[in-house]
Amino acid sequence: MAHLGSRRGRALALPVGLALTASLGFLPSGASAAELNDAPAAAVASDGPKLSYVVNVDGGRSAAKSVKKAIAAAGGTVVVAYDQIGVIVVHSQNPDFAKKIRKARGVVSAGATRTAPLSVQGDKSVGGGTQALTEAEAKAAAARATDEQDALEPLQWDLPAIKADKAHQRTLGSKRVTVGVIDTGVDDTHPDLAPNFSAAKSANCVSGKPDTTAGSWRPNPGESDHGTHVAGTIAAAKNGIGVTGVAPGVKLAGIKVSTPDGFFYTEAVVCGFVWAAEHGIDITNNSYYTDPWMFACKNDADQKALIEAVTRATRYAERKGTVNVAAAGNSKFDLAADSIVDDSSPNDSTPGGRTIDPKECLDYPAMLPGVVTVSATGAKGLKASYSNYGLGVIDIAAPGGDRTAYQTPDAPAVNGLILSTTVNGGYNYKGGTSMASPHAAGVLALIKSKHPTASPAALKALLYAQADRHACTNPYDIDADGKVDAVCEGGKNKNGFYGAGIVDALDAVRW
Repeated sequence: MAHLGSRRGRALALPVGLALTASLGFLPSGASAAELNDAPAAAVASDGPKLSYVVNVDGGRSAAKSVKKAIAAAGGTVVVAYDQIGVIVVHSQNPDFAKKIRKARGVVSAGATRTAPLSVQGDKSVGGGTQALTEAEAKAAAARATDEQDALEPLQWDLPAIKADKAHQRTLGSKRVTVGVIDTGVDDTHPDLAPNFSAAKSANCVSGKPDTTAGSWRPNPGESDHGTHVAGTIAAAKNGIGVTGVAPGVKLAGIKVSTPDGFFYTEAVVCGFVWAAEHGIDITNNSYYTDPWMFACKNDADQKALIEAVTRATRYAERKGTVNVAAAGNSKFDLAADSIVDDSSPNDSTPGGRTIDPKECLDYPAMLPGVVTVSATGAKGLKASYSNYGLGVIDIAAPGGDRTAYQTPDAPAVNGLILSTTVNGGYNYKGGTSMASPHAAGVLALIKSKHPTASPAALKALLYAQADRHACTNPYDIDADGKVDAVCEGGKNKNGFYGAGIVDALDAVRW
C-alpha cells in the first residue's frame, strides 16, 4: 500500500520496527516470594535500560497491596495500579525485574511492554497510504452536493455502500451515545468534529495513566492524523460542510494511546479501555495493533503478560457496557492459517523473522475474545487487497478502501480510498482496515441509538444479523494478474473474507 491505511495499517497499515529485548536474569533456584518481599533495595540492580512493565495480579486488592511491596523490593516504581482488573503498570531499570516479580505471591504474569528504553524516540510516524483531497475535487463535489448532503459527501462512496445515506433520512443517531476513538489522538477543533466532541470523556493515556489536561487528547504538531480521520468516519457532523460520518448525531471521545513516534504500548491500551469503561463510552474503535509485537505469543513470558493485561481491560469494558471494535490488519494474512511469518516484530528495536501459530500468538486487541474484528472492502464490495482475513476470526466487513485501480468507485466519487477529516480543519483520503473498523463502530452507534438499553452481546448480535450477507469471492485475483491472491473459506452466512457480511446502516435504524 505504499501501505494503505495508518497504524492499523501499521495500525493496520504500516508496521514500524520493534525490539531490543532487555536481558532478563533468573533468580537463584531457592529464592522465595517471601525473600523477594524482604529484599533490601541495595541488592537490586538498576543499571539496565528503563523499561515499562505490566504486572498482572490475582487475589483481589489485598494481594495487589502485597505485590506492590514486592515491586518496590524488585526495583520497580508503580506508575498506576488498575486494581479493578488486577493490572499494575511499573517502570524499572533492573534487568531482572520481570523474572523477580514473577516469583512474588499473587503475581499471575508480568512482562516488559517494550524492547526499547522509555527514553528512545525516533522518526517512526504512523502515516502511509494518505492521499490529498485536491481543490478541484472539493469544488466539483460541492457543486454536485444536494440540499441533504454535506459539501464533500458526493466523494464518500462508502456511505451508500453501507446505506448510511438512507439511514440518515431516518435518524442521525443519538447524542446520548458516545464512541471512544482509542488512537493517535483526535483534533476536536475540526469544524466537522467539534459539534459532537465530548471533552469530559476524553483523555491522554500514553503514559498508562490518564491525563485529562485540556487538549491532551489531541495529536501534537507533526504527529499522526490517524485518530482524527477515524473520528470523522464515525461521527463527522452533518452540518452542511465537509464530510458526513456514519453516525453524525452521536458523540465522540478522544482517547490518545499512541506515543509521538506512533507506538501503541500495552500500558496505554489498558488505560484506554479502563477509561472507556468508567466514563460511559458505549463503543470503542481500535484501529491499531498493540506494539511492539504484531503477534504476541502466549508461550513467551513477557508477551503472555501483555495479552493478559489487555484481555482483562477489554473484558472489564464489556462488563461495564462497552462494545469494542478493532481492525483486522493490513498484511494480507490468513489469520486462521496454521502458521504466519511475522518479520516485523519487535518493531521498536530490531525486528526478526519468526513463524508463529495464530492460535497461540495473537494480534491484539483484534483477536481477543469478545472484540468485533473487522476486515476491509473496497468500492466494488470485494475484500480489499491488503486486508487480513480468516474463517472464524473475521466477524464482519466494512468499507476500508482499496487502490482505485483495483476497485474504482462509481461517479461522482473519484478515489477508491476513504475521505475523512484530518488535522487543522482539513480532509484527506486514507485506506486500510483502520478505515473499515470505524464504519462498523458507527453502525453500532446507530444500533445503540435505536436500542439504548441493549447489552454489548445484544448489540453485537444485531450488528451481525443486520449485515448484508456476502458469499466468498473465489477465485480472488484482485490485481488481475492471473494469480490467486487469497482463498476464502466458508459459506455465504459466515466466511473468512466478510464474516457475517458487510455492515448495513439502514437496517441498523430500521429494525
